[in-house]
Amino acid sequence: MAKFLRSIVVPKAIQDRSCVGALKDRLDWGEPALTIVDVRDRNAFNTGHIMGAIVMPLNELVARARASLELVRDIYVYGETDEQTAEAASELRDAGYQHVAELVGGLTAWKTANYPIDGTYAAIG
Repeated sequence: MAKFLRSIVVPKAIQDRSCVGALKDRLDWGEPALTIVDVRDRNAFNTGHIMGAIVMPLNELVARARASLELVRDIYVYGETDEQTAEAASELRDAGYQHVAELVGGLTAWKTANYPIDGTYAAIG
């Protein structure tokens, strides 16, 4: 039993910039207190997104976040590019969100790591 307990690794706390592996570790750990936000447009989201992500297009981001997310919630955000991701994270932080991580590489990095995705791309691929 002691050997089993030593092999359990607690995922790192949210960072300002996060690699997809860190997010996947938290999801595998079973941490429910986080939200993955895709800030691309709805068509891009429907084509393919990180499994469990919600869509909040960048032009609606703060208003939609305020309506549904607590200010202390851990939020992992990604967009079409790392620049769009950084812009979204900055908007959320400026709106008072305290735990926002930019998901470096976004969906491309997630797919490259062969992590699960949802959407029409996932159904075909």
